[in-house]
Amino acid sequence: MPIAPLHDPEPPLDPELPIIDPHHHFWANAHGSYLPADFLADAASGHDIRATIHIECRSAYREDGPEALRPVGETAWIVGLTPHGDGGPGGPAPPRLAAGIVGHADLMLGDAVSAVLEAHITAGAGRFRGIRYSTVSHRDPAAQGAMINRPPGLMAEPAFRAGFARLAPHGLSFDAWLYHTQIGELTALARAFPQTIVVLDHLGGVLGIGPYAGRRDEVFARWAADLAELARAPNARIKIGGLGMRLWGFSYDAATAMRGSQVLAAAWRPYVETAIELFGPKRAMFESNFPVDKVAYRYTVGWNAFSRICAAASADERAWLFSQTAQQTYRI
Repeated sequence: MPIAPLHDPEPPLDPELPIIDPHHHFWANAHGSYLPADFLADAASGHDIRATIHIECRSAYREDGPEALRPVGETAWIVGLTPHGDGGPGGPAPPRLAAGIVGHADLMLGDAVSAVLEAHITAGAGRFRGIRYSTVSHRDPAAQGAMINRPPGLMAEPAFRAGFARLAPHGLSFDAWLYHTQIGELTALARAFPQTIVVLDHLGGVLGIGPYAGRRDEVFARWAADLAELARAPNARIKIGGLGMRLWGFSYDAATAMRGSQVLAAAWRPYVETAIELFGPKRAMFESNFPVDKVAYRYTVGWNAFSRICAAASADERAWLFSQTAQQTYRI
C-alpha cells in the first residue's frame, strides 16, 4: 500500500548546504509504488539536494530470459525513469535522480557473475556503480528486521568470494546490508579484497528487537567494537541512516515524527557520532533510505536531525558527510 505522507512543516536548518543522497529506492509492484515524482515531492523541502544514488530493491526485474540476468531489468528501468539522472552533482534543481545506480547480481554465481555485471554496466548508460547483495541473516525470527533472511556465513563462501572478486576488475563497489551481528564477517571480506570499496549500509543494522530488546547498551558496545575493526580497513565506507527501520527498536510512529528533528537527533546521536569518529568524515556519508524510513519521519526532518548532530563540525567536515564522500564513493 502507498506510504502516507507525514504533515510536518519543519523547515530545513541548513538550506544552502549541498546534499547528495546516496541511498534511496524507487519501486512499483502489487503492494504500491514510489516513483521520481514521489521522491521529488518529499525532497521539495528547501534542502539543496544535488543528486541521488538509487539502491536496488528487487523491482522491475525481467520476467523472462536467464534467471541470472533478470535483475538487470531494474537497472534499465531506473535509467528510463530518470532520463536526466546522469551527469555531475552541480547542476540546477531538480536533483539529478539516480546519478549513480547500485544494482543486484547473484555473487554466488562465482566467476560467471561477470556476464551479469557487464549487462548492468551496459544497461546503466554510464551510471552503474556497484552491486548490493544483501546478506542479512539471523537464526531467530524475532530478530529478523528485513524482508529477506539469507543463510548464515555467505560472505565467507568460496562461490560468493569468487563472484566478489569480479567487482574490482569492473570498477564496481559493494554495498553491504546486514545486521550488527555480522559486521565481523564484512570486515574479513573487506580485508581479503582491499581493492574493492565496501560500503556498510544503515550503520550496520543495529538490532533492538526480539532478543535484543531492552539491551541497548550491551548491543551498542558490541556494535561499536566491531565497527572499529571494520573502520581499520581503508577500503571501508559507512552510510549513516536507516534509523527509521523497525529493527532498531525505536518504536517510531507518526506522533514521534511530528515532534521533529530534535527527538530524532537525541536518539541517533550516539550511533552517528561513533560512526563519524571511527570512519572520519571522508569515509562516512548521510543517507535518507527513503521511502523505507518515511514511515518514521519526513525527508526534511531526517536531514535536520543529521544537521543537529554535527552542528559543531567544521564546514569541510560537513561537506564530506553531506555530499563529498558520496560523490567520491560513487564517482558522480
